[in-house]
Amino acid sequence: MNPKVLRILLLAVLVLLVSAAPGLTKTSDDKGPGTFYGVGIGVGLGAAVTMIGAGLGFGRIGAAALESMARQPEVAPRLFTTMLLIAALLEGATFFSLIVCLLMVLL
Repeated sequence: MNPKVLRILLLAVLVLLVSAAPGLTKTSDDKGPGTFYGVGIGVGLGAAVTMIGAGLGFGRIGAAALESMARQPEVAPRLFTTMLLIAALLEGATFFSLIVCLLMVLL
């Protein structure tokens, strides 16, 4: 396996283990180790996947737009407008997903 991919996977596991602490909550009488709160972990993972997907999407939009602008500089203004429109739609979908994740915590 590629060492870079392995480092990223290990970092992701480390972040998951460190951020899993909210998954355990105290009982109402604050005695005992606590109960498992799986929705918190699910919401955290859902939000993480959403943000990773949005980051990859924005990166691909930017890379494709810059490559197109470098090949044909005369279409740069139209391409920039189209790129902003696509980025706004992607951001809207990202916010919708994050709001759904946050609402799951409250319900």
